[in-house]
Amino acid sequence: MSEEHLETQELLFEVLENQLADNNPKQVKETLMRLCMTGHSREDALELMACALAPEMEAVIERNESFNLPRYIEHLALLPDMPWVTE
Repeated sequence: MSEEHLETQELLFEVLENQLADNNPKQVKETLMRLCMTGHSREDALELMACALAPEMEAVIERNESFNLPRYIEHLALLPDMPWVTE
């Protein structure tokens, strides 16, 4: 794994942990609980949630777009499925 990828992953996890601590948006904590209750470890659940957060962070950082909270919440609701990810 490249150093840039690791830094990005750490940033995503840091944002998620902050969202969990602040309970904002509340769907982050709800998603973590749902994924853990359906058999995912906390670490696996956070990795899935990072996949929902990544497109929003990319839009903000790379394309100077506003954070799209409704889309992020929609992606969280779809986990563990990720139809927005293309191979």
